[in-house]
Amino acid sequence: MAEQPFFQNAPGSPRYLPIAEHGLIGDLRSVALVGSNGTIDWYCSPSFDAPSVFAAVLDAERGGFFALAAALPARTKQFYFPDTNVLITRFYTDEGVGEVQDFMPVTSGSAECERHRLIRRVLCVRGTVPFRVRVAPRFNYGADPHTLRLLDGTALFESADQALLLTSTVALEGDGPDVRADFKVSEGESAVFALDQAGEGIAPRGCARAEAELQFEATVCYWRRWLHQSRYRGRWREMVHRSALTLKLLTYAPTGAIVAAPTTSLPEQFGGERNWDYRYVWIRDAAFAVYALLRLGFSSEAAAFMKFVTTYISPGDGFASGPLQIMYGIDGRTDLPERELTHLDGHCGSAPVRIGNGAAGQLQLDIYGALIDSIYLYDKWAEPISSAQWDDVTRLVEWVCDHWDQPDEGVWETRGGRKNFLYSRLMCWVAVERAIRLANRRGLPADLRRWQQCRDTIYRRIMDRGWSERRRAFVQHEGSEVLDASVLMMPLAKFIAPTDPKWLSTLDALTEDLVSDSLVYRYDPQASPDGLRGDEGTFSICSFWYVEALVRAGRVDDARLAFEKMLTYANHLGLYAEEIGRTGEQQGNFPQAFTHLSLISAAFNLDRALG
Repeated sequence: MAEQPFFQNAPGSPRYLPIAEHGLIGDLRSVALVGSNGTIDWYCSPSFDAPSVFAAVLDAERGGFFALAAALPARTKQFYFPDTNVLITRFYTDEGVGEVQDFMPVTSGSAECERHRLIRRVLCVRGTVPFRVRVAPRFNYGADPHTLRLLDGTALFESADQALLLTSTVALEGDGPDVRADFKVSEGESAVFALDQAGEGIAPRGCARAEAELQFEATVCYWRRWLHQSRYRGRWREMVHRSALTLKLLTYAPTGAIVAAPTTSLPEQFGGERNWDYRYVWIRDAAFAVYALLRLGFSSEAAAFMKFVTTYISPGDGFASGPLQIMYGIDGRTDLPERELTHLDGHCGSAPVRIGNGAAGQLQLDIYGALIDSIYLYDKWAEPISSAQWDDVTRLVEWVCDHWDQPDEGVWETRGGRKNFLYSRLMCWVAVERAIRLANRRGLPADLRRWQQCRDTIYRRIMDRGWSERRRAFVQHEGSEVLDASVLMMPLAKFIAPTDPKWLSTLDALTEDLVSDSLVYRYDPQASPDGLRGDEGTFSICSFWYVEALVRAGRVDDARLAFEKMLTYANHLGLYAEEIGRTGEQQGNFPQAFTHLSLISAAFNLDRALG
């Protein structure tokens, strides 16, 4: 591996690491991105959607960072401590080998929950290695100034609204509003840095070597105990379990929310405008994540999300988007105003940087099918839903029966006007069909005659108006000839037989138009304008949907080859962003729940087909 510079903004070094050159740590409240050069360049505290403290990934000059690396030219390698979310970055120098162990302890006590501790432990494993550290927080997305106070091995960073306390086993020195230190560790020696929330009601506490060792062991134990629940024993166990661990990192323990991704505004195309804030709960993404985790046996995460749904998502709230919003805050809030942070340059100069998400008010009819399908599967695989939950389901189904035939913005959140999207119709069919199944299996009260009539009407509408005789394929929306990868869900949702001639013809058309060496584009924005400038990469969830569609169509060898190719596009830790660029680079917010949940589903079904 090539030598990595110490500071990403040092003279003569690259100002930005590629998106893929990062690992992820977290404590089920927030996360940090750790670059392969040892720099933490993304961290929001105390929660996923709080303003950033380190955001050099979005602006190398103004964003802030926590750099910790060998002070000599070094080769670096990153890996996860086996079966955990503890990240290790190794530095190979001419004088020895050292490593940084990065982790965030997962705690349950109320006092400890407020600490939001981030620990960086330096160890020398061979020889003697000099290290250098610089901690440069930039509060509130780099907009708020702060002061520094140094006290007996600690550094207190204070802004108007937030304070962080850095404790260290090495002497720190001030550098303007930042701190730095140079130190050496020889074989068997260690140094510890711990970053904590500070403020009223949070007692200051150091982090000695012995305490860091105990918290390291407790964190390793937590993740291994959690992963031990997995029932997956298939061929791709390591990749599936890494995806499961990643999805777990994207959960917000206090409410059971599951965020779509832990970052904002990482570009889908350099220089384009497709930069979005994904640190919220998309009903669709979270429901699909529940399906993937249930498949593996993680029922407690599904139960936590169902509690989030019951607590915060009440049908009939009167949104312009229907009884449900498409997304919510991690605390259940519905107001997510979108604005641009014009003082930040964006990743590699790719502005705009956005926080909030204006798509929250869109009408996306597919979310009803995703949510009700996850409730159906939870009832089937985990535990029966309550009578109150069933009442909510019936209200949603009744609303779908009344509104399924209106145009909407669709699954891809286009900003080019509402259309009669096939995928939206498909998932409305799923909403009604799964509710009918649930009512029949449990003997629950329902207007089954009306529901069945609605289900059948949607089916006929899709078969009549969603099919193009000229293309010999199901198309993106009524009245169009454009193909869309979202129709790959048709056999996966059990709407159509995976060997139906119409479906096989559609699969061939999609392969010809949208597939590039196993990678699948969502659609062609030139043929179907979406209201945004520029192009985008291939969409990784679609690539894994494609694998599943091939499996179900009986083309298992093709599916396995496509799946194995997709695995080569993961980063060095098995993580994926939202999209894959033309030359194989990761694009978009990172890591992406959508991609990892679809990897789990594809691996599960492909493994079962292979026997």
